[in-house]
Amino acid sequence: MTQLIDVPDPVGHATPDAPRRRVSLPGGIDRVFRGVLRGAGFTVLGLMATVGVFLLIRGLDAFSVAGFSFFTTQTWQPDSRNFGIAAVLVGTLLIASVALVVAFPLALGMALFISEYAPRWLKRFLTSAIDLMAAVPSVVYGLFGSTLLQWRGTDIPRWLSIQFGWIPFLSVPQADPDNPLSPETVYATSTFWAGLVVGFMIMPFICSVMRESFTQAPQGEREGAYALGSTRWGMIRSVVLPFGRSGMIGGTMLGLGRALGETIAVALIISPIFVIQPHILGAGANSVSALIAQQWGAASPFGLGALMAAGLALFMLTLVVNFAASAVIARSRSGQGSDA
Repeated sequence: MTQLIDVPDPVGHATPDAPRRRVSLPGGIDRVFRGVLRGAGFTVLGLMATVGVFLLIRGLDAFSVAGFSFFTTQTWQPDSRNFGIAAVLVGTLLIASVALVVAFPLALGMALFISEYAPRWLKRFLTSAIDLMAAVPSVVYGLFGSTLLQWRGTDIPRWLSIQFGWIPFLSVPQADPDNPLSPETVYATSTFWAGLVVGFMIMPFICSVMRESFTQAPQGEREGAYALGSTRWGMIRSVVLPFGRSGMIGGTMLGLGRALGETIAVALIISPIFVIQPHILGAGANSVSALIAQQWGAASPFGLGALMAAGLALFMLTLVVNFAASAVIARSRSGQGSDA
């Protein structure tokens, strides 16, 4: 395959009628590489479609029995034909929201410190430490949260409920703040502790994406901001943060997808209940992934179909979040809002 290109006149005059030379396009190795990349992309799409179709087929009986009430019913009794994911779906969203509230400021602050403030020797150490945190298995975080954190840190949710109990979702109706002998179990196995541990888990992923995005900010714009009399924080605010906006959004959405699907750590911490629990500091919580992990071994054939239907709902929710993140990132490319 060939392509026609214009050959400029050495004198500099325009030669619209001059013959054009034929130049061959890149050889076979480029076509092979392009085919491999295209095949990898179609393979990923095929795997996603296969997973979705599999879950749909296996959960079709449960959908046909429950109907639309599958998304509005709070109880989970598939063998009695009374089941739904309203409670566990709300619990999943609450745990993921708490995780983002915890992880985003930590990741943003750490990414800015590593990319803008830390000396070179400390930067290498912190980068390795953040990457090591991402490699820690989720069961380790779950054990840390279930056996140590939530029982030694009950003063945190107690203080939050006393100081901010006028906010509905931060109140704990089961607790009596005036009774010093009030049991600590009312503050354990809650959405707060599950979200806190999941936030620690997703923070390294968000931080890594943000850090790489911040380090790509153009050096010329950085120096231009300093030349105009900007302070370091002023340079970060006018150059680094606008340039890394898409990385911030992409990293946050990546962490949100991880938080929505986290299973073992959540299952080790929460005390599963099948009722919508809006009080995030109070005992009792649930999530779709933890429901599947806890009910899988003892489920009947129809119960397995119901769990497949719940997995399909979580799968679709994750897809919606990722597609929404892609749309937001497309509208906020890195550097688009830079003021320098």
